[in-house]
Amino acid sequence: MSKQPGSSTAAEPDQPATEPAVGSPAGSPSDETVEAAPAGSRLAHAPGALVLAVLSLGWLAAMLWSTRAAITSAAAGVTAISLSAYALPGVITAALVAGAAVALAATNRLGRATLRFLAAVGAGLLVGLAAAVAVNLTYADNATTNTIAGTTAAAAIIGGAMAGARNARVVGGLAAATLAAQVFVVLFSRARDPLSDLFGAGDTQQSVLDAAKWVSRTESLLAGLIAGLVAYLYLAWARRRAERRDGAVAEVRWPGYLVAGAGAGLLLLLTEVIIRIGGRGLLDLAAALSEADQVAQTALGTSRVDNGIWVLFVGALTALVLFGRTLGPRAVEDEDESDS
Repeated sequence: MSKQPGSSTAAEPDQPATEPAVGSPAGSPSDETVEAAPAGSRLAHAPGALVLAVLSLGWLAAMLWSTRAAITSAAAGVTAISLSAYALPGVITAALVAGAAVALAATNRLGRATLRFLAAVGAGLLVGLAAAVAVNLTYADNATTNTIAGTTAAAAIIGGAMAGARNARVVGGLAAATLAAQVFVVLFSRARDPLSDLFGAGDTQQSVLDAAKWVSRTESLLAGLIAGLVAYLYLAWARRRAERRDGAVAEVRWPGYLVAGAGAGLLLLLTEVIIRIGGRGLLDLAAALSEADQVAQTALGTSRVDNGIWVLFVGALTALVLFGRTLGPRAVEDEDESDS
């Protein structure tokens, strides 16, 4: 009768206990134990969650402040409506990231899935209520302010619910990648005019539109590359940190890297869904100002969707390529050993 490990005869009294590997101390886990380690509480731990939460809250506050400054500096109410509709996507994305990051920090040590999800939603709710109160206290009291406050609160709650996922490391990588991509987009705005000239923007309207399209594609490509790189670096750092602390940890597999890399684009597309549902009144009001505003709002909506798709695919591909470069020819070596 075969006495392979894991068979019924492997537990017979005459079988010796599993011996430690040569060169390893007695009682240390063997390779089989490491590979079979279940995904427990350590797998759910996302390192740096508190720092990520502070940075995300700071970014949300900065977006709310810049939006308020732009609205209050408008010379007329019509201009304020247009600026509010233009700034709303950035605020919503920042609220999604802040809700997810704060919920991640609040639930990082919780093990039970149900309790973790409820606590994550509660943390997102607190972030959303705080942001809504700040908007209502500092913005002018009108329908535009209520739209910004309501959609921001809803986005923070949705972000908090996302943090209730079992593998918090993927959520942490997703939030870090989205935050990095959004910071890059703001910094990239300073290079729009020089790039437009570089891409051939001239005196004709068609040349300006063509140059703007290339500038937008460049921004989306670079944002996707940054999102994928940051997602990979976060997950790789989380793995190394867990190995130093615990010695053995179940590693995030390639679907986790795929989701984290694509996360920035996914949140951009989710932002568009939230805007078109919760912020529909503001968008319609801005589009009704004039025929030019209607064309502009339609073009902006299409551009945001295209940008989200580009960031999604480029970020996912970047994270997967970087993860694939870390894989060795282990499967080939195992096959050669079995054949011999």
